[in-house]
Amino acid sequence: MSYKSIILEKANGVATLTLNRPETLNAWNEVMEMESWNAIQELRQDDDTRVVIITGAGKGFSSGADLSASTVEGAERNFANGMVGRSMKGRVGVWDVCVAIHNFPKPTIAAVNGIAAGAGTSVAMACDIRIASDKARFSQIFVKRGLVPDSAATYFLPRLVGLSKAYELVFTAQIIDAAEAERIGLFSRVVPHEDLGKVARELALNIASNPPISISLAKMALRRSLAAASVEEQLELENALQEICFTTEDFKEGVLSFVQKRAPVYTGR
Repeated sequence: MSYKSIILEKANGVATLTLNRPETLNAWNEVMEMESWNAIQELRQDDDTRVVIITGAGKGFSSGADLSASTVEGAERNFANGMVGRSMKGRVGVWDVCVAIHNFPKPTIAAVNGIAAGAGTSVAMACDIRIASDKARFSQIFVKRGLVPDSAATYFLPRLVGLSKAYELVFTAQIIDAAEAERIGLFSRVVPHEDLGKVARELALNIASNPPISISLAKMALRRSLAAASVEEQLELENALQEICFTTEDFKEGVLSFVQKRAPVYTGR
């Protein structure tokens, strides 16, 4: 499938989805929303893809919803059509993209190369791991536009930084740099700007070399632990998932390769 506002590349078990509207700092419009959602559905069904990297073209990761218009009325109309209007018109919006990323069964890595603001922060927070350039910045800019955080920002943010810090970031709409974002847990790691692509890809290849069934089930277990009522409930889930792993060819390969003192070759079966 060909795309206009994103670039989708696949190699060695790793897919890279690049938001490609650099002239707007990769602001979300209707085309990029639909294309990104379609690409995620495509990758979900692609057995050769084991890890997905999401990044932005140019100087930004994503500046949020596209409010570029020559008048206030035009900006309001663009925002309503692109965000709130999505539910009324039955089309895909950026929040659908965030949900699709959050529910994606394979590992996802946000390679945050510049500003992530508004809904752009939600896309990054929806990913499992966030690697950032030292030039990256982060802002919950919504209140500066007379709005409340959306695209699941109020779901993701407190879980990553805690409720008190989430209040502060939302109420002030301050822009924080990469070092501060790493300190409070928004970014997993900050690297020199020129190394971002390399580091994200090395991490993705490392993950892709491991058995995909185990990785997917481990992701499920970690996600569900946030809602587990007790340690016993989580242990029951772990045991059920472990029983699935015992039936896989990759489990047998893991044991055999250990005994034979060689590198394992995992097939996803």
